[in-house]
Amino acid sequence: PTFDMISFHQNLKQSMNECNVCQRIELIAQNKNQNFILELQTGYVVLADNQDYSGYTIFICKIHAHELHELSDNFRTDFLREMSLVSEAVFKCFQPKKLNYELLGNLDPHLHWHIIPRRETDKNPQKSIWSTSVSTNNHILTPEQRKISVEKMRVELLKLVNGIQINNSPK
Repeated sequence: PTFDMISFHQNLKQSMNECNVCQRIELIAQNKNQNFILELQTGYVVLADNQDYSGYTIFICKIHAHELHELSDNFRTDFLREMSLVSEAVFKCFQPKKLNYELLGNLDPHLHWHIIPRRETDKNPQKSIWSTSVSTNNHILTPEQRKISVEKMRVELLKLVNGIQINNSPK
């Protein structure tokens, strides 16, 4: 079978209109996402709505793509580098024992990383958060708690991003 580029783009446009992640990006653009932390070159950093795992952060790709291989080589490299910076900021801010990284897309097929701080005090610290029973008491932050967490992450991430820019500048 041959690849039909026209159908591919029509299907992509349709899926973007129905995409929960694209809708969240639109809320960021409208300044209506209270969990928004920072816009990077390749994506948006947001605190997850549910904070059962304190510091749980999502890094959303700016490009509506389902798979990493759909991104250009340069964009993919930058996306992965920035995801690493986001994870470093999460680690420094929330000081977990370990970070879990998830890029699933089964429910929302738009590239987005789940960066999940894990602690020995978690319900099932040896298992994936997806393999444990879903919390019936989603831990939603108060507006003040959210503001503190978002600002702490923004400050740390800006330090890391600016450090990368300084190191890459010509001498």
